[in-house]
Amino acid sequence: MEITRYRKFSTQSFYPAQMGEPEHHIQNDFCMAVRAGNRIFLRGQTGFDLDGNFRGVDDVAEQTEQACLNIKQLLSEAGGSIESVCKITVYLTDRDYRSEAYAVIARHFQGVFPCSTGLVVKGLALPEMFVEIDVEAIIAE
Repeated sequence: MEITRYRKFSTQSFYPAQMGEPEHHIQNDFCMAVRAGNRIFLRGQTGFDLDGNFRGVDDVAEQTEQACLNIKQLLSEAGGSIESVCKITVYLTDRDYRSEAYAVIARHFQGVFPCSTGLVVKGLALPEMFVEIDVEAIIAE
């Protein structure tokens, strides 16, 4: 089975310095998407656009919008589409964000009917992040 990795990056150059540290101290090599045969796995998408700019500070709807736009772009680059999505997992940092975030998700995934899990978590990678969406897709043969 062929495995292709899309948009490789190092976390050290992706995340800004935090908490007074001169630079981000964790270095991992990741990618935004992996296609393994007819399956596509996406990195959890947030308010960061695909150029590394954060969108939607203090706005969960705008962060969710950016995450959904990223999902569509990454799926396309890997040979899939939004209709290929089988499973989404939505992480929110506050239960009160559910209605705003899910309204955006509903618009982007209308008619797709993926399985979905929603979790409320204590925090995400950066304090300004309110939402992260993890996606798995399968391209029909």
